[in-house]
Amino acid sequence: MISENDNVESLALLGDEAIALGAMHAGLSAAYGYPGTPSTEILTYLIGKSSGKFTAKWCSNEKTAMEAALGASFSGKRALVTTKHVGINVAADPFMSAALLDIHGGLVIVVADDPGMHSSQGEQDSRFYSSFAMIPCLEPRNQQEAYDMCREAFFLSEMFHIPVLLRLVTRLAHARAAVKTLAILEQNPLSKMRDKTRWMLIPVFARRNYAILLDKQKDILEWSLSNKANNLEIEGRDQSFAIITSGLGGNYYEDNLDDLVKSRGGKKPAHLHIGTYPIPQEKIRRLCEKAEKVLVIEEGQPFIEERLRGILPQNIVINGKLDGTLVRSGELDPDNVRKALNLSPRPSILENGLNIPALPGRPPQLCRGCSHIDSYKVLNEVVAKLDPIENRPNTAICSDIGCYSLGATPPYNAIETVISMGASIGMARGAADAGMKYSLAVIGDSTFFHSGITCLVDAVQSDVPITVIILDNSAVAMTGCQETIVPSDDLKGLVLGLGVKKEHYVELEASPRSHEGNVDKLKMEIEYRGVSVVVFRRECLEVIRKRRKS
Repeated sequence: MISENDNVESLALLGDEAIALGAMHAGLSAAYGYPGTPSTEILTYLIGKSSGKFTAKWCSNEKTAMEAALGASFSGKRALVTTKHVGINVAADPFMSAALLDIHGGLVIVVADDPGMHSSQGEQDSRFYSSFAMIPCLEPRNQQEAYDMCREAFFLSEMFHIPVLLRLVTRLAHARAAVKTLAILEQNPLSKMRDKTRWMLIPVFARRNYAILLDKQKDILEWSLSNKANNLEIEGRDQSFAIITSGLGGNYYEDNLDDLVKSRGGKKPAHLHIGTYPIPQEKIRRLCEKAEKVLVIEEGQPFIEERLRGILPQNIVINGKLDGTLVRSGELDPDNVRKALNLSPRPSILENGLNIPALPGRPPQLCRGCSHIDSYKVLNEVVAKLDPIENRPNTAICSDIGCYSLGATPPYNAIETVISMGASIGMARGAADAGMKYSLAVIGDSTFFHSGITCLVDAVQSDVPITVIILDNSAVAMTGCQETIVPSDDLKGLVLGLGVKKEHYVELEASPRSHEGNVDKLKMEIEYRGVSVVVFRRECLEVIRKRRKS
C-alpha cells in the first residue's frame, strides 16, 4: 500500500498540516470540521489546497461535520472529520453509530487533544472514545508519523469497514518538522453501498451490526499487535525495569535515554512504544515477563496505565500518573519525565547565581477596541440598575465558549458561567424555570449557529422569560477569524423563523456612541417577561485587518 520508494519531496510541516497532506495524498474526497484549537489548521490547510480537487468545508458543528463525512463514505469516497477533543463530544451520537456501519469509503476522524488546557475547558483524552466505540486508534509521535498514519488510517478503515480515530496533541499539532511525502493516490470512484441494511440502525439491523463489530475485534487486535508503530525492545535490555511510552511520551523518554543508561551502569531498560490501539496486550506481557517495575509515560490521561492492572500480575509495581510518579494534569515534557526516571535535573542558568525575577502573569484579554467591550459595558450598567444588590441574587448571566468568555475576567466581570458550546441559552432557560427573575444568555454568533439554535427553540416553545444576547462580530474570531456558517445579514430571519416575536428582536450597534440608547433598549428587553433576542453587532477588528492585508 505504501512504499518506501515512493518519496516525492520533503516539506516542513506543522503536525496539523502533515495530517492534512497525508489525507490529500491518500485520495481524500471530502473533509469537514468546526474550528477548534489545536485542530483548526488541519481543515484550514485543506481548504487552502482544495481548489475544486476535493471538498473541504467548515460546518455548523462537529455533529453535522460527522454526518456529512458519513454521507461521503456511504458514496464510496474517502472522508475526513477534524475536531478538537471536546468537539467529539458534540459528534458522539453519529460517531458511536458509525462503528456499527459497513464503512465503504475510508472514514478517518482526527481529534486533537489539549493537555494543559491551552485553549480548552478540559483535558479529555480521546483514546477513551476509540475504546468506547471499539474502533482502531492511531497516535503519532512526530510529524512524519502524523503524515504516514493518516494515509494508513484510510486503508485501515476500508480494510475493516470501520471508522478510524487518529489522535494527536497540542505540541505535535503546532510544532513544525520535515516530512517526507509519498506518491499521491487517486480518489475512490463513486460507488454507493448496495446493502442498505448495513447502514440502517433500526434495532433488527443494529443488533446484527453490533455482532459484526464484536466479531471484528480479534482481527483489529491482531492488526495492532503486528503494527510496527508498537515497537518492542527487549533483546539485550534490563528486563527487570520496563518502560511503556505512547505518543510524545516516547520522544521525551528518548530525550533522557542517554542519561538514564549512564545512571544504570550502561543498562538500557526494556521498552515498548505504543502507537496504535487496541493496546497490544501480548507485547505488554512479553515486555513484563521478568519485570519488577514498569513505568508508563503517556501524554493525556492514564489510559494505558489503568489497563495494565488487568493485564499484568499484581506483584509488578506500576508507576505513572495514578501514583504521582508523573504529573496527572498538564503536559508531559522532558523535565518531568526526567524526574519520573529518577534522574537529577539538567543544569540551569539559574544555578550560576543569576537573579532572574519571575515573569508576571499575562492573562488573555479582549483586543483593544473589541466590540465585546462596548457590549459588556452596556450589560453591566443595565444589570446594576435592575439588580443592584451585591452578587446579583436576582440575575443569572450565562455565557459560552468564545473570545467573549473573557468577559468573565476583570475589568468586566460581566458573565457568570462558561461551560460548553451553546450551553448559555439552555442554562438561562433552566435558571428562568428555577425562578430567577432576570435570566440572560450571552453567546457569540458562530456559537449560536453551532449549538445555540436548538436551545432557543426550547426557550421559545416554553415561553420562558429570558434575554438572549448575541455578540455578532461576523467571524469565528477565537480560532483565526473563519467565516461564520450563516452571514450576519441572515441572522434576523433565522431568529424570527424560530418563533421569537418580531417586536422582541433588537439589533444594536456595539460602539461607545450608541451606549446610552443601548442601555435603554437592553433594559427594556430584559424586563420583558418572555423570550427576547438582542444582537450587538460590529465586525471583529481582526477580520478588518486581515481584509486590508489581502
